[in-house]
Amino acid sequence: MKWSVLTLVGADQSGIVAAVTDTLFQRGCSLAQASMMRLGANFAIMLRVSHDEDKDLREILNDICTRMNLHLHIDEDAIDATASLEPDVQVTVYGADRSGIVAQVTSALAQAGLNIIDLETDVAGTKEKPIYIMNLEGVAENGLVPLQKAIEALDSDIEINIDEINTLRG
Repeated sequence: MKWSVLTLVGADQSGIVAAVTDTLFQRGCSLAQASMMRLGANFAIMLRVSHDEDKDLREILNDICTRMNLHLHIDEDAIDATASLEPDVQVTVYGADRSGIVAQVTSALAQAGLNIIDLETDVAGTKEKPIYIMNLEGVAENGLVPLQKAIEALDSDIEINIDEINTLRG
């Protein structure tokens, strides 16, 4: 078996998820991690897919991509394993929408030893007073104290909360 990472992007429309996942399933592929979301008027899919070495994923998805006008990018998986890091920290950021929030916060946290596993952003509020929201999860490689110190040094126009995640696995 081989692992590949697929990225598909196109205009948001009903049935994208069903068409892509059913086609992969019907051709003997298995999904592992997946992230799918609407981005503006677009829909983006990222999938980690297991498949036989001789299967051409581009050929498998060609009809769907053509019919739904999806752009497909395929990479070989960086590591052939199913184990993944479990996040131990959740960071939430709120503030008046402005350029540079993601760069500022993630740079400070990375320098303090945060390995970001998942990051989502959105804009809420009103057109006159937009509020930028960022939620991320990661692994605090140096513990929580360096992360707390890193965010204390950031601009005071954003609110940042760091919470420890204690996941119990059975």
